Amino acid sequence: MDVLSHLRALNGDQRNAFIACFLGWTLDAFDYFILVFVVQSIAKDFQVGVPAVTIAITLTLAFRPVGALIFGLIADRFGRRPALMIDVIFYSLMELLSGFAPSLTALLVLRALFGIAMGGEWGVGASLAMESIPERSRGFFSGVLQSGYVIGYLLAAVVFAVAYPYVGWRGMFFIGSIPALLAVFLRLGVKESPAWRQAQERGRASTGNIWHAIIHRFPLFLYLVVLMTAFQFMSHGTQDLYPTFLQAQHKLTPQVTGTIAIIYNIGALLGCVLFGTLSQKIGRRRAIIIAQVLALLITPLWAFSSTVLMLTIGAFLMQFMVQGAFGVIPAHLNELSPAEVRGTFPGLTYQLGNLIAAANATI
Repeated sequence: MDVLSHLRALNGDQRNAFIACFLGWTLDAFDYFILVFVVQSIAKDFQVGVPAVTIAITLTLAFRPVGALIFGLIADRFGRRPALMIDVIFYSLMELLSGFAPSLTALLVLRALFGIAMGGEWGVGASLAMESIPERSRGFFSGVLQSGYVIGYLLAAVVFAVAYPYVGWRGMFFIGSIPALLAVFLRLGVKESPAWRQAQERGRASTGNIWHAIIHRFPLFLYLVVLMTAFQFMSHGTQDLYPTFLQAQHKLTPQVTGTIAIIYNIGALLGCVLFGTLSQKIGRRRAIIIAQVLALLITPLWAFSSTVLMLTIGAFLMQFMVQGAFGVIPAHLNELSPAEVRGTFPGLTYQLGNLIAAANATI
């Protein structure tokens, strides 16, 4: 992979736009994954069972389509940049308030609201990034962009391993509120998507276009929702409760759990970039299928190993393949979506998949 040639292909405006979207998705994922590391601690503090706390994960996923629709409509009507700024501030505020939750009920409400913000970030950020990137480099940067989700998980694992013993689960959420600072960078350093500006000039930026696009492209819309449902089951099914699995079933300490999470997220990061770049050469669908078939073959090692070493190897390989397949998705969804509703269409189909797969953790 000629990484430097891809980086040199970007001008300053394109680079700033991509960095902002990458950081937004990274920090959004960081805020989401903080919860998966502290499920047991929250259950103990509120004197409830672990399944009761996993409802918070379900609500976050279930409310993401609401955010995708709201912030997508804002992005298509008023521009990608202002929608992304509002979204980042909103999810940072919900993360901060989560640390002050006086009861499990309050926490569930706050995580549902956080889900709205999280749902808005991916679609708007992916459209701004992909619309700003040269076509020949889109596969590479698709993988890098989706790897922001992985890096967010990695950051959460590092913070959990290092800070959790000192700050507890509430302090973890306080740390997660820091991304609000990203809004300053978005305001000062990022220009609006050139594709959105062109649509605005042609008079095609209208909130009503999304319904027209869904009705007239319903087979495509349905296909993408079903596709993303399968992807979300695959991703969340291998990630969200894996730290709890390591702690509850294998009795591993937070430090060991955090270390294994760091290692398998390095695998996920490498997979995202590799398969995203590979998709530029062999096609999006073929790259996705290769990664998914390999993930199936790795499942026994990942799920049924009994030693720390083998669990770590299985988790590394599983996330390399699962997130490798996901690394193709930002480019794939944006290329399949109608240009005039690209702020809404990819994010809405992506998050409706999340809605259908939302009960994954609780199940």
